[in-house]
Amino acid sequence: MAWQRGRVVLVSSVREGSMDFINIVPRIALGVIGSGYIAAVIPPEVITGWLGPDSGWFGVLTAVIAGAATPGGPVVGFSIGAVALKVGGGSPQVIAYVVAWALFAFQRMILWEIPFMPARFVWFRAAVSVPFPFLAAAIAMVIGKP
Repeated sequence: MAWQRGRVVLVSSVREGSMDFINIVPRIALGVIGSGYIAAVIPPEVITGWLGPDSGWFGVLTAVIAGAATPGGPVVGFSIGAVALKVGGGSPQVIAYVVAWALFAFQRMILWEIPFMPARFVWFRAAVSVPFPFLAAAIAMVIGKP
C-alpha cells in the first residue's frame, strides 16, 4: 500500500517501521530474560500453591488480583504468564492472570487512561470488565487445557 502511494510514503513508512522495530526488540529481550529471572527467584511451590491447577477459584481470584497489580507492557505480562505455566501454574489461573492484566493493569489505567479519558468512564469500563477474567477461567476449566 505504501509502495502504491509513492516513494516518499514508502521511505517514511520503512523508516518509522524500522525505528519501531529497533525500539521494541530490547524490550522483548528484557522481558524474556526478566521472566527467566522471575522463574529462578520465585520457588515453584509458591506458583503451584497460589496459581496451581489445584488452587481452583481461590487461585483464579489470586491471579486476577496479581494481573491487575502487574506493571509493565505485554512483554512483561505475557512472559510472567508463560513462566507461571512453565513452573506449574494451572491454565485457567494463568488465563485469568493474563486477561486481568490486559483489562485492569492499575498502573496503565492511572498513567494512561485516566489522563486521556474521564476517570468515571475508565472506572466504569473496569467495573464492567470484572467478570471477563473469571469467565475466561471458567471456560478453560470446562474445556480443559487450551
